[in-house]
Amino acid sequence: MDETMKQFQQGLLEVEIEAENLFLARHELVETDRVRNGNREALTALRKRARTTKTSVPSAFESIMRDIDSRPLVKEVCTTCGDHDAREKTWLMFPGTDVFATIPFHAAHTILEKDQVRLDFDSKKLQSYVKEKTFSISEKGALADKIGPGVLRSLVTLTDKQRQGS
Repeated sequence: MDETMKQFQQGLLEVEIEAENLFLARHELVETDRVRNGNREALTALRKRARTTKTSVPSAFESIMRDIDSRPLVKEVCTTCGDHDAREKTWLMFPGTDVFATIPFHAAHTILEKDQVRLDFDSKKLQSYVKEKTFSISEKGALADKIGPGVLRSLVTLTDKQRQGS
């Protein structure tokens, strides 16, 4: 095989490897988004149970300033729990397992919120990886400009056949 054909073959091999990595990253991104959506649904259900929204519970600063004369200066207010009993037990399936347990309400939503932050970070990291790989493949995809469509089509449909009489 001459040198240009070896270079062409090596280029195709590199593109194929990068494309496989891209498909794997896209699949992982879909799975991460599926878990992230389930986590968001669980957090919404906990907020409904506590009858709060992300913005309905006043911040610790607002609570302090409103009641500055009658309460101590430091008061921690959970934005999810609000007035809800934080010690009330709730069922939680731990991420990545099939184990259910009853744990305090505050611990349940805290675990879910931390997991949501991690999943958001992982999703953004995967999105940037997919973007980078797509750009890299598109740059190497300039082969279509140098090789005619007929030749490229024949390479795709090329099959090896055994010679008669050899």
